[in-house]
Amino acid sequence: MQNSYKISFLGALLMASALMTSGCGNNSAPPATAATPPMSPPEVSVFEVKPQNVALTTELPGRTSAYLVAEVRPQVGGIIQKRLFTEGSDVKAGQVLYQIDALPYQAAYGSAKAALSKAEANLVPLKLKEQRYKQLVSINAVSKQDYDDAAAAVRTGEAEVEAAKANLETARINLAYTKVTSPIEGRIGKSLVTDGALATAGQATALSTVQKLDPVYVDVTESSADMLRLQRALAGGKLKAGAGKARVKLLLEDGTPYPLEGTLKFSDVTVDPSTGSVTVRTVFPNPKHTLLPGMYVKAILEEGVSGNAILVPQQGVTRDPAGNAVAMVVGAGEKAEPRILKVSRTVGDKWLVDDGLKPGDRVIVEGIQKAKPGTQVKALPFVAKAVPQGAGAPGAQPAAAAQPAGAKK
Repeated sequence: MQNSYKISFLGALLMASALMTSGCGNNSAPPATAATPPMSPPEVSVFEVKPQNVALTTELPGRTSAYLVAEVRPQVGGIIQKRLFTEGSDVKAGQVLYQIDALPYQAAYGSAKAALSKAEANLVPLKLKEQRYKQLVSINAVSKQDYDDAAAAVRTGEAEVEAAKANLETARINLAYTKVTSPIEGRIGKSLVTDGALATAGQATALSTVQKLDPVYVDVTESSADMLRLQRALAGGKLKAGAGKARVKLLLEDGTPYPLEGTLKFSDVTVDPSTGSVTVRTVFPNPKHTLLPGMYVKAILEEGVSGNAILVPQQGVTRDPAGNAVAMVVGAGEKAEPRILKVSRTVGDKWLVDDGLKPGDRVIVEGIQKAKPGTQVKALPFVAKAVPQGAGAPGAQPAAAAQPAGAKK
């Protein structure tokens, strides 16, 4: 039994060994295949640098204020009999706004008029007497002293007439002041008094306020550092000032562009020590009274025109760990190479590059993640996406000549 068991176990081992040998023999190596073709270079979109003239603008916050402001105050005292205007309406210069009780002033005017008549009547005999004495003194019929007294009385009478005329004019002016008129043309606000209120001459509280709203002032603030930068750019020839007055555009509180352009009036000569800023005053037409005093707005001022400026789409510029602006450029051999840039500001959706690029350079705008330094790439022209009308701040876009190559218009 033991011998037969050993023989059967040995047979099983031999069969298994034969099967393993047969399996290894059938598992022959596959035939050699052809070599894998090299991968094509990654495609990237490039923006070709072209010098262009760009109008540079600055966006500054500000407030609107009325072109003229006049507080209506009474010049004489008395009871206000009637208000003669509609609150919030437009008024003309000289239009009667309030009527003050005029009876006391009419009486004063009549009294002054009577005093003038009396003075003029008293002057008549004095002049006649002076004329008679003038004839008599020549023949020594009266003394020289009597003639001098008569002549002095005439001069006194004439002075009394002049004083009476001045009093009459004062009474006339006071009577006219009982009609409180608008000093300027504009829009009047609410009335601070009602019928029956007592008004006093030169009182501290105004009866109402009239403001001229067309045109309006827009006062904006600019930092003194920005003003110095602008002056250096103009002096160095990097910017050219526009002809005539600088044009200004406006954004309302809700971001809506104001349809009319304004002009730069002047810049203040003093820097605010608490903020380090300078006030710049601009003037805007306001025919529909859209701009009201005190509104918060943003003014877009034209600084000048930068000649031969280089603009690069913002998506083509990144930052390295040191904070430097970096762009990937397709260089020799169609290989990507990094460039460190010096950028000064944004113009619309582009960076204004002061240094690091030259005309003809091709900046990678799309597919930057595929373009490692030294990697060969396939450059395709960059096509800018159409920007919806009204998007972005007005005045922040470059001039028509500043559109990128291949951009859709």
